[in-house]
Parts: sequence; C-alpha cells; structure tokens
Amino acid sequence: MLVGDGAFPRELPVQTASALVKMIRAPSVLSALFLSADVALIERMAGELDPPIVHLGASSELLTPDLVVALRKSLPKTKFMRSVPVTGPEAVGVAQAYDGVVDWVLLDSHRTGDVQIGAQGVTHDWSISRKIVESVRTPVILAGGLGPDNVKEAIRSVRPAGVDSKTRTDQEGTHSKNLGKVEAFYRAATSG
Repeated sequence: MLVGDGAFPRELPVQTASALVKMIRAPSVLSALFLSADVALIERMAGELDPPIVHLGASSELLTPDLVVALRKSLPKTKFMRSVPVTGPEAVGVAQAYDGVVDWVLLDSHRTGDVQIGAQGVTHDWSISRKIVESVRTPVILAGGLGPDNVKEAIRSVRPAGVDSKTRTDQEGTHSKNLGKVEAFYRAATSG
C-alpha cells in the first residue's frame, strides 16, 4: 500500500490507510510503501499505522543507510524493506550498504534523477542482480519489469528470495491490478 502526504500520485493518507490496515487478514501481510525521503513523515505515519513491513522506495541518494538505521531505532517492532536501484555495477555496493540494516532488499529498475525507485515496467541487468544476491546475507526480492512471460527466467537467472510485479500485472493504462495477469505471474513464478 502506497502511503504518504500526497507528494506522489496515488499515495493514501494515513486515515485511509488505517482503514485498509484493519481489512488485512492472514496469511496476507501489509507492506506500507513510502516514496518520500522525509524520515519524520515516515516515522510519524508508520507509527500511526503500525504496519508489519515498511518499504522504503525513495532514491538511495535521498534516503541513506544511516537514516534507515535511525528509522529502525524509532520503529523497533517493524520490519524494513529497502528498494535498491539497479542502474549499473555500482548497485552492488549500494545493496551491500543495506546488508544487515534492512530485512529485505528489493532490486528494481531506476531512471537517474528520479526521486523514487521502480514502477518503470522495464527490466534491468539481471547479472548485476545475481551478483547482489551472491554478495549479501539479506534476502533479496527481484522487481523491475517482471510479468508472467519473464518471471520464470528471472528467477532462474537471479535466484532471489522472492519476486515482485507492479506494472506488468496492472490493467493496461491503469494502476489497478489485472487479476488474470497476477494469477499467471504466480503460476509462472511457482512452476519451478
């Protein structure tokens, strides 16, 4: 669930997000995605929502590992996932900087200059992602242009702990999920 103060399109305010949090039933687990790099805003909203997982999606130049360590101290019961932009070989060092700082690293595509990571609908260099998987202890989630047609190959190439799809499982021209594509993605990802 995308949460924020409205600075990014489709962010839910904390009041709306709170109502949705109450609707989540096991085995589902809520992940609150923050695209903002405003640590005070994330701390305040996550404190109000108390999500099991806080997913940090701001550009790595804007939300550094030391800021994430500070967030963890203020939200000690919360698990953290950090998006890492895979734009080239430097991504290995960026991911390593979060190793042991967060509970999951999510590798995603990124355009230089964007203040957020992901939601591009394009893949990145999976050989770099594989190097990251091999060089960190933190579980790695692979994202970036994954859909029913390529997720099996992505898993075989990268060997991540999990996969994520946004754009390629949305209904054409919208940000709403196409449940048929989601089901096909799941089947492909779990087909071994």
